[in-house]
Amino acid sequence: MIKSTFLAWILRMPLIKRWALMHSVKKENIAEHSHQVAVIAHLLAVIRKQYFNGTLSPERAATIALYHEVSETKLQDINHVTKYHNPALTKEFKKLEELAELECLHSLPEPLRETFKPLLVQSQVDSDYKKLVKAADLISAYLKANDEISYGNKEFSHVKTRLLGMLEQYKQELPEVAFFLDTFEEHCFVSVDKLAQDDH
Repeated sequence: MIKSTFLAWILRMPLIKRWALMHSVKKENIAEHSHQVAVIAHLLAVIRKQYFNGTLSPERAATIALYHEVSETKLQDINHVTKYHNPALTKEFKKLEELAELECLHSLPEPLRETFKPLLVQSQVDSDYKKLVKAADLISAYLKANDEISYGNKEFSHVKTRLLGMLEQYKQELPEVAFFLDTFEEHCFVSVDKLAQDDH
């Protein structure tokens, strides 16, 4: 019987902090983030299907989102600006991420790898799903930035500005993103009493 380390790496996701170079009022790890992105990606795919004649599977979108940060089980979270400010660095980071994804893939028993390859290895993810999950990833980060700012953490102000610009582009290309934000954003920043009141 083959022994696999795959699940052990996945179970370490709660130990890996996001926003590690920034002061955060509310700590976040990549397990929490991946769950949020999966929920958002699922909603986006359902909205696309229901309102915009989409054909993507919400369940597959959610599954891809759950694994979209799998490289960070090996590499930890890398600051976005550090990763993307220099094209040469970006290229090397992407190589490292793919090596980490392949390591995770190869930690599975061989008969399972074909199923997991288009979920774990980002270069193998279907482009339509990849774009939807990226939109969900940005929405999750945008909501986090707003949450931090609401607690007086100005360090996330520039993050919010950067993400707003990126989301504007996604709104033009993916109408479900605009629909999602119009429908769900406002209530993400109210008190539990307000939530309960608005549910009635």
